[in-house]
Amino acid sequence: MNSLPQLVSHRNWVLHDYMQVNGGAERLVSTIVRGIPDFSLGVSGVYPGFLESADLSGINLKLLGQLPKWLPRIPKALLTFGRRIPCIENIDTVIYSGIYTPLAVKSQKAGRRIYYCHTPPRFAFDRKNQYLEKLPISARRLVSVAIDAYCQAYKSAVDEMDVILTNSDHVRKRLGEQLGVDAYVVCPPVDINAFKWQAQGDYYLSLGRLEPNKRVDRVVKAFIKMPEKKLIVASGGSEFETLRNLAMEAPNITFVGWSSDKQLIDLIANAIACIYIPLDEDFGMSAIEAMAAGKPVIGVAEGGMLETVLDGHTGILLPSNPDIEQIAAAVLDMTAHLALSMRECCEQRAMDFTEERFLEQISSFVSG
Repeated sequence: MNSLPQLVSHRNWVLHDYMQVNGGAERLVSTIVRGIPDFSLGVSGVYPGFLESADLSGINLKLLGQLPKWLPRIPKALLTFGRRIPCIENIDTVIYSGIYTPLAVKSQKAGRRIYYCHTPPRFAFDRKNQYLEKLPISARRLVSVAIDAYCQAYKSAVDEMDVILTNSDHVRKRLGEQLGVDAYVVCPPVDINAFKWQAQGDYYLSLGRLEPNKRVDRVVKAFIKMPEKKLIVASGGSEFETLRNLAMEAPNITFVGWSSDKQLIDLIANAIACIYIPLDEDFGMSAIEAMAAGKPVIGVAEGGMLETVLDGHTGILLPSNPDIEQIAAAVLDMTAHLALSMRECCEQRAMDFTEERFLEQISSFVSG
């Protein structure tokens, strides 16, 4: 497991909610801190799922708030960024990343305020009712009042930003509808040099975290019906044990859990194709990483994936809310031969999302 690096004092900060797993948002803020001089990274927590798989080299990181370790991550983030943060009071630039860090903008007395919005908090806006329906009836009213209070604080914080950036046109439109603000699209970065085609193995690779909104359960069920097709599930999450038990009698399906960067790169580099069918994805860096390695993506025609995967050229986009039969049909259509024929288009498409392009765009907003 990686240990936290020693902090060096800088005049610029990136604030991110927490480093939970080595996901797209965590990689994005790490890229900024590594790639732009004099930036430090402040977070409310760093969790095992991140430490076990991420590379912390070159990241100047500080745990803010110093709250008890037993406190759950969301309350810890709210308390951390809802209180005074001295290190950003008189600073040159702060980039706020996530849905809780904007609350800290009231601590910033000087300097440039930039908000990189991966998504407005869905539980406070378009999915509030769905979220409340999962709670006991006795708790719904109290939680609803708490969400409304947070929502107002979040809106006020966003209004204080000098500039708002986001990851896709899909989220830019949502920001306009839900908060009435304009945003600039700066697509997340992918380390193109890390993800390279190595060979074509005999398996398909599922890249989605094992959470309900990633719909990996449908992918697993599709492969249970196709015993002649191999699937590797390269992620972890709250549904890990449930899905592994579901596939217990399916020797063609392998779960490897969270992987290190190198292990994930190798898994992608040797797959036939990658499968990623999340619900209304904001952007979807996993699809870009697959294409960078010359691997087409079986995706879904929803959200930000409409802006990344080119249907018929760099993968297959399934209809919105695909069922098991549609997923299985796409896998059967994505033969090894077809996947190989898409390799060049995939690699070319990934070049639109390089770290160099991302850092150049971010730097232009930092300099004003």
